[in-house]
Amino acid sequence: MMVAAIENGTVLDHIPSDRLFDVVSMLHLDKMGNAITIGYNLKSAVMGRKSIIKIAGKYFTDEELNQLSVVAPNITLCVIKDYEIIEKRTVVMPEELVGIVMCPNPKCITNNEPMKTRFRSVAPGKDIIRCCYCNKDVELNDVRIVE
Repeated sequence: MMVAAIENGTVLDHIPSDRLFDVVSMLHLDKMGNAITIGYNLKSAVMGRKSIIKIAGKYFTDEELNQLSVVAPNITLCVIKDYEIIEKRTVVMPEELVGIVMCPNPKCITNNEPMKTRFRSVAPGKDIIRCCYCNKDVELNDVRIVE
């Protein structure tokens, strides 16, 4: 085992290594006082190389997981209590993203009025989402998260 176990908290596994620092930034891990272990470029039979984050004493809200699903879709989330995995699931992007992604279209109403953005997936399995207001398509690799 390359990364030590945690007693209570959350493990984010199967993070694509090229997205690790996006995940760290989006979750504001640099501002947390919790013990955090980060494994980068670890060998993976499925992915070739992967990254992993273990955060002691932290459990994520649905909103945080929805943001995470945009930055690093299909990662594995494990909730740990007393060194045991009590929940394990894949973090998938919801059908609709509300107030998570900024629209890149400067003429979109969401960039000119105080309202939440709203995006939908163009097609299941594709990494493209569409603004529900201006119909602008955005690739997930190019999204900017609402802060």
